[in-house]
Amino acid sequence: MSIAHKYGDHVDTDVIIPARYLASQDEKELASHCMEDIDPDFTHKVKEGDIIVAGLNFGCGSSREHAPVAIKASGISCMIAKSFARIFYRNAINIGLAILECPEAAEDISDGDEVSVNFDTGIITNITKNKTYHSEPFPEFIRKMIADGGLMASLKKANQ
Repeated sequence: MSIAHKYGDHVDTDVIIPARYLASQDEKELASHCMEDIDPDFTHKVKEGDIIVAGLNFGCGSSREHAPVAIKASGISCMIAKSFARIFYRNAINIGLAILECPEAAEDISDGDEVSVNFDTGIITNITKNKTYHSEPFPEFIRKMIADGGLMASLKKANQ
């Protein structure tokens, strides 16, 4: 069961992972501070496989890769938003964090809703509200990259 954790518009990388923690490269350390400036209880309530749902321009601000790393390491399996900052979008794909742009789902899904995502079809199901939404599915090579754990892991696997 994936539970939605909902946030608003323009959530920037400084609140995803505050700058005071950027000296660490340890994923678990970063995850322990994920979202703490916007949602101090995030790390206590998120479970492996949960989903973040957000409004416009999620991940704006600096281009630090720490932000999607902290989110993925916290247990989040997928993000759904009305839109993502472009560099955040690319960084997320590079580290193997699935992210989907679907304004209808982002608007309608509430905090705490149970949600499932079919990456092959792009169909997002809000189990709580018994509704479905359609996002553009990733091309096969992106699905493979995410399944492999990101760009570098995918390249290593391809060269073995």
